[in-house]
Amino acid sequence: MTQISIDSSSLTLSRKARLVVLFAAFCGLLFDGIELGLMPIASISVTKSLLGDRFTDALAGDWFARFTASLMLGAAVGGIVFGALGDRVGRTRAMGVSILFYSVFSGAGWLVGSLEQMLVLRFFVGLGVGGMWPNGVALVSECWPNVSRPMVAGIVGAGLNTGILLLSQIARIWHITPDSWRWLFGWSAVPGLLGVVALCFVPESPRWLSTRADAARRAVTPLRELFRPPLLRLTILGIVLGSIPMIGAWAASKWMIPWADTIGGAAQPGYKAVTQGYWALGAVLGSFFGAQLAGVLGRRLSYFLISLGSTALTSGLFLFTAPLQSAFLPMAFAQGFSATLFFGWLPLYLPELFPTNVRATGSGIAYNVGRFATAGGVFAAGTLVIWFGGDFAKVGAVMGLIYSLGMIAIWWAPETSNKDLPD
Repeated sequence: MTQISIDSSSLTLSRKARLVVLFAAFCGLLFDGIELGLMPIASISVTKSLLGDRFTDALAGDWFARFTASLMLGAAVGGIVFGALGDRVGRTRAMGVSILFYSVFSGAGWLVGSLEQMLVLRFFVGLGVGGMWPNGVALVSECWPNVSRPMVAGIVGAGLNTGILLLSQIARIWHITPDSWRWLFGWSAVPGLLGVVALCFVPESPRWLSTRADAARRAVTPLRELFRPPLLRLTILGIVLGSIPMIGAWAASKWMIPWADTIGGAAQPGYKAVTQGYWALGAVLGSFFGAQLAGVLGRRLSYFLISLGSTALTSGLFLFTAPLQSAFLPMAFAQGFSATLFFGWLPLYLPELFPTNVRATGSGIAYNVGRFATAGGVFAAGTLVIWFGGDFAKVGAVMGLIYSLGMIAIWWAPETSNKDLPD
């Protein structure tokens, strides 16, 4: 194994080691993003294949909601469990295990014979998806100096949506249909190799290493420390600020993909991939510039403006455009940009709330507990699909209003601009 030099006085790695950390975390989040984008683009094809003659649009919407909720529940649990694991055994170890989880269980989707089997597998995929984010973000935020934090947070935030963009381009070339979808799950096992690399070669956070002696003497676990004063208020605020964009993304935004497939899929089999591509291109830019916006305008004002723009563009997409209309794809791009500014903002802000000894656990809870609420929101959206007779546009427009809550919640949060990470 290559030895990486550590400057113990400044708690920083060499530049080469920091680049290794950034690259590994970016790739882990990129493949995380592929998993997040996989079922929105493949769900209807999987459902048609496994239901056969029993398939209806309403059932397709119901199963899409179930797959999404299962993934979100798994991610919520994984974010808490693997986030705590990262604070106990190290960021890189927990990151490597998370990558192995989402790769192996996603690859197993190639073998499923029923929708129920796929539903179970998506939960286990979610465990790894949820665990990757807090450990990758904590690792990167601790290994890079403060002057680089907004830029690095933007790069990390863009990782997820780069994965979704990459998946959309693959699906444009090799169409995902009821007769041809298993190959996608088979290939999704390949990132397991990155998990092995993370376990063996990626350097650990010097800040985390420096806390080990103190941690051995601590009687309080990270979870207990986060849910009692003085961190309780920050933990609750982090959960609220992480939940709003998560619920909005999965209970509202993601419905544009099955909507595009239902309306445009018969005439253009690749239309759903084109739609996801436009959205993901906007999302890559949004998740990068979210951190930069927070750096320029401050954490609170930027979150308020992102919430305002996301509310308007999400409901506007579903109310005033439709698949195959000329305005639909540009609106998908704009909504992707606005709604994912949150996901550049969060990897910058959440690590700033918590001290080093609970940073991965705290970030994981703040980012992933919202997925419990997201699962409930997705189930509610699935119920609305049946209630609205399979009208995905009405569901997206109604659920898009969740973003407006961010305009209120952010004013209870502390402003952390121009402050160092708490030790």
